[in-house]
Amino acid sequence: MKGTLYVVATPIGNLADASPRALEVLRSVELIACEDTRVTRTLLARNGIERPLVALHEHNEREAAAKILEVLASGRSAALVSDAGTPAISDPGAHLVARAHREGARVSPVPGPSAAAAAYSAAGFGEARFFFAGFLPASGAARRKALEALDAPWPIVLYEAPHRIERTLLDLAERLGAEREVAIGRELTKKFEETVRLPLGEAPAWLAAVPQRAQGEFVLVLAPGAEKAAPAALDADGVLDALLEALAPSEAAKIAARITGLPKNELYRRALARRK
Repeated sequence: MKGTLYVVATPIGNLADASPRALEVLRSVELIACEDTRVTRTLLARNGIERPLVALHEHNEREAAAKILEVLASGRSAALVSDAGTPAISDPGAHLVARAHREGARVSPVPGPSAAAAAYSAAGFGEARFFFAGFLPASGAARRKALEALDAPWPIVLYEAPHRIERTLLDLAERLGAEREVAIGRELTKKFEETVRLPLGEAPAWLAAVPQRAQGEFVLVLAPGAEKAAPAALDADGVLDALLEALAPSEAAKIAARITGLPKNELYRRALARRK
């Protein structure tokens, strides 16, 4: 029997947010894979837990994953945590989880804090869905392309680092318009937590009003954009007429289906009728 890999959510700031089940799992496993051993050791020490730790971060994930998989292969269990929140969401861990699945280990999530979910719950946009975009690329064509993709008809959740927050707010206002609303979550669940909702055009001034606001971790929730107009429906009969000038009904129906998105069988019946 292979062991179990527990994917354990940990607090995003306030250590009291650790769930009883998460702490129980961390006490029980053979080994804990964590992003930064110093951060995880603080959480464990607060709760009287002593377990072996192995660092697993973006620079060593493949090598560290091999150690965890050895534990699982022996029938023992291990836990995966990140510095804050739910692992493998804009944090290392997805490679380890994927390999654990492939090698037949049991993977069990221990849900809990998530900065994206916390910020969205405090934004008040009320949509049934949102798009999680993680961190934007730092610069260049990749950043421009990512910004263009944010003009969507549903809320967008972004993470941002303190040294890029001002530039990101300016870029968003330029790309999406100064009137588009944004909810800014800063240092969520921590001592200096702030959550504000305001137009993008006012966000840089809000950030600059208090020098300390440029510090800490940020989650941005963009209001949904306007619904995109649906493209005009294609004239299926017109497409068929043009294709039937050069093709047999079956071929015309096949190509018309690709163009219009309508079922090929329906278009074939139409093509036969128009040929008659």
